[in-house]
Amino acid sequence: MPFSQILGQVSAVETLTRALDSGKVHHAYRFEGPDGVGKEKAAFALAQCLQCEQPRVHNLACGVCSACRRVVSLSDDVPHVSKHPDVLLVERGLYPPATLGADSAETSTINLPQIRKIVLSRAGYSPHEGRALVIIIRRADELNVNAANALLKTLEEPPDKTHFLLLTSRPHRLLDTIRSRTLAVRFAPLSDAVLEGILKKHGVTKSVIPQAGGSASLALALADEHDLAQKQAFIDTMSNGLAAADLAQALSKVDLKGSDRIELRDQLGWFAQHLAASARESLGSAPDESERNARRYPLVLATMADLERNANPALAIEALITRLRRI
Repeated sequence: MPFSQILGQVSAVETLTRALDSGKVHHAYRFEGPDGVGKEKAAFALAQCLQCEQPRVHNLACGVCSACRRVVSLSDDVPHVSKHPDVLLVERGLYPPATLGADSAETSTINLPQIRKIVLSRAGYSPHEGRALVIIIRRADELNVNAANALLKTLEEPPDKTHFLLLTSRPHRLLDTIRSRTLAVRFAPLSDAVLEGILKKHGVTKSVIPQAGGSASLALALADEHDLAQKQAFIDTMSNGLAAADLAQALSKVDLKGSDRIELRDQLGWFAQHLAASARESLGSAPDESERNARRYPLVLATMADLERNANPALAIEALITRLRRI
């Protein structure tokens, strides 16, 4: 995973390669930016450079040694983690409860058992075989308070040759104390030209670019027929609710009782993208409709935030439909 494969992120890549060249790689980075713009690729590229057995000029990874290959190879069995023993992955729901010594699976946050079992149990020791211990935390904003607090001491007084890479699309959701102990590297939304090149490589139409918000993963998902059908069904459900004759009928059309909170949050993200795209497309032809959708957009984002704070899914959607219909 050479840095050359990370498209559209010149500033972020330069920050990391300068650190490698100077031999002053920070002990804890915070990769900020939308999903699907290269944060995880950059994390694995940096991990390769820190583990490479035969570093090239400027301390860049060779990409072909055993260490480099294992860093970016994930195990076939659950959990799907790096085959290199000194590259650790942390993510909500990644590890079975038995692995963490827990009674139940993580469903909404990265919890304390995972941090204790996967991170803290290793952070105090030297790397098994590599030149460093690299800990990659996907969606670090999902760390709950207890888990985040458990990381603070290690982030504050990091063991030698230990590097944390926190990936997040919502840095504001991290504790201030976590942000203050990590160095931000910002990843921008991808340009339309970069997205077009990625989609062309995958044989996918570029027509989804306006709805992708600069995210390659979102663009590819939008182009996937199965995912697109699911998301379109949700958008149609919400749109039918807004167009219903009265509130009672609207709520009956948007019956989401029993929906998973995290899944619903993601679906609302698609609906928010739909409103944003509709607002842009109708700006010249239907300015009133464009303004209405633009005003609805932040209300959807607010409901997504409520769901992250453990709001009841059915009640949150009912409140959202009520507010959206008033605009």
